[in-house]
Amino acid sequence: MTMETLEFIIYPDGRVKEKVTGIVGASCQEVTAAIEAQLGRVVSEEKTSEYFAQKVQTSATVSNEANFSSW
Repeated sequence: MTMETLEFIIYPDGRVKEKVTGIVGASCQEVTAAIEAQLGRVVSEEKTSEYFAQKVQTSATVSNEANFSSW
């Protein structure tokens, strides 16, 4: 499991750069929406490879059968 992080760089002119890591898919926008609403107008957005990645779901079915002789 990866750690989810939000990093903010605040520049002297008031601009804020936000970087999200460890969140796969578009759910990063849900995480940051409230923060961005408080910070102000979003000027630009750059999506990372994590944004376009798909969550991998795995499942396995195991069957175990034992046969015993009647001796």
